[in-house]
Amino acid sequence: MISSKHRFHGRGSLRYVYRSGATTRGPLFAVKSIVNEKRDTYRLAVVISRKVHKSAVARNRMRRRLYAAVRNIDGGIVKPYDIVITVFQPTLLD
Repeated sequence: MISSKHRFHGRGSLRYVYRSGATTRGPLFAVKSIVNEKRDTYRLAVVISRKVHKSAVARNRMRRRLYAAVRNIDGGIVKPYDIVITVFQPTLLD
């Protein structure tokens, strides 16, 4: 899990990123991001729908792996971005 200062709180902030953010899409997941000048650190959310995997345990495992990967590059995120990662494929379980 990431710290509370790096999490989104409420649905309105996620909706803003979905509407106004720039999208980078790959075969496994898409990343939507937008610079947030009101904050001094980044915020991150990982979205995995039930279409990807029916098991909540598996979806949470994928989510934890992505949070750990972002935690490893924590110093590399310089600007205060709002980032939403949307997973499409269950291959992150392997």
